[in-house]
Amino acid sequence: MLGKLYLNNAEQILLIALIFLLPISTFATNITSVLILLLWLFTGNFKEKFSQIRSSKLVMAAIIFFGLHVIGLLWTEDLHWGAKIIKKMLDFALLLPILFVMVKKEYIKHYVSAFLLAITISEFYSYLIWFEVMAPFGHATVNDPTPFVFHVIYNPLLAFAIYLLAYEIRFNQQSSKIRRYFSLFLFFTMSINMFITGGRAGQVGYFVLLVLFIFQCFRLQKMKAFLISLLIIPVIFFSAYNASDLFKNRVEMVVTNLVSYSEHQNDSSVGQRITYILNSWEIISENPILGVGTGDFKTEYTAVNDRNHSVVTNLHNPHNMYILVLVQLGLVGLISLFSLFYYQIKFSLTASSQFSRDIGLALPVFFLVVMWSESYLLLHHTTVLFIFFSSFLYKDFEYKSSQI
Repeated sequence: MLGKLYLNNAEQILLIALIFLLPISTFATNITSVLILLLWLFTGNFKEKFSQIRSSKLVMAAIIFFGLHVIGLLWTEDLHWGAKIIKKMLDFALLLPILFVMVKKEYIKHYVSAFLLAITISEFYSYLIWFEVMAPFGHATVNDPTPFVFHVIYNPLLAFAIYLLAYEIRFNQQSSKIRRYFSLFLFFTMSINMFITGGRAGQVGYFVLLVLFIFQCFRLQKMKAFLISLLIIPVIFFSAYNASDLFKNRVEMVVTNLVSYSEHQNDSSVGQRITYILNSWEIISENPILGVGTGDFKTEYTAVNDRNHSVVTNLHNPHNMYILVLVQLGLVGLISLFSLFYYQIKFSLTASSQFSRDIGLALPVFFLVVMWSESYLLLHHTTVLFIFFSSFLYKDFEYKSSQI
């Protein structure tokens, strides 16, 4: 009995460490993931574990999504890159089932707190660099202070943390006044930090989650929520636009690149992304059902790129999750991808707790939005964020194996 207690404590310590280390260190996150896997194997009881896994339609959908990538190797020419894609997608078939079995209801508050603490530390260093109290390190510059991860990753993580803080302030009636005031302080400082760092996908996600949160606050007063959103969002946007040169410049860059796409298709991230989509769509139209295979995006993209005389750098990733899946696995793959969000939303609509209903809806809505500008379920940090929160937001903690 004592040994089982120690093992359970060890599991939870590792889970808390995993979500804490996620925004800070890729290497430490990977090491922690390996330790979690080894502990999961060591504790045995696989019949019960596999019963829990089979009970979750979301986990099974994730395994099928991964399996399609493996099957997609059958019609790919670049097996080397295909194997790299498989490695990147392995979390869906390995980490998610393991975490789903290991997470405990009573530790959810600790998982969320660990993530918020890590983002708070990241934000603290971001401000130190921005105020030039310390020299930039890692990925940071004074004008774009995201030290631990690149802003493409940092801002989405920050946006989700801000939403969690807002939810804590509004709906967690058990938290102390001190905790709620501190959460309110962090909400404002992180919101400011959102616009002195350069990740536009995270900034869009921030506004989307803010609107969703307002509607959750006024769930029985939809018109009131709409009017409040209509007031607050422009105020925040134009305040950030006038206060942050970085945000202003990146907004103006988007507008310029969209209006004058032909002049900026090769020298801007927005122009390049449009070109990626246009070129990729030619591949999709020729291989609509099953795609070109798990590893052949670059091979096929290069051919189209050369045919269209584009000078955009050839790449392995179109920076759009939907386009990437369509190219590699066609409509079959896209349906499989959407099945993940379908089961998340379906579970959240009928969840017994308000926490799972609200945050369980926020997670898929957030990813469905930000994946238009980046393949966020291919990138390590955001994939682990998606998987970790999925492991407890969509778990029926009242499940018993005898129900099968």
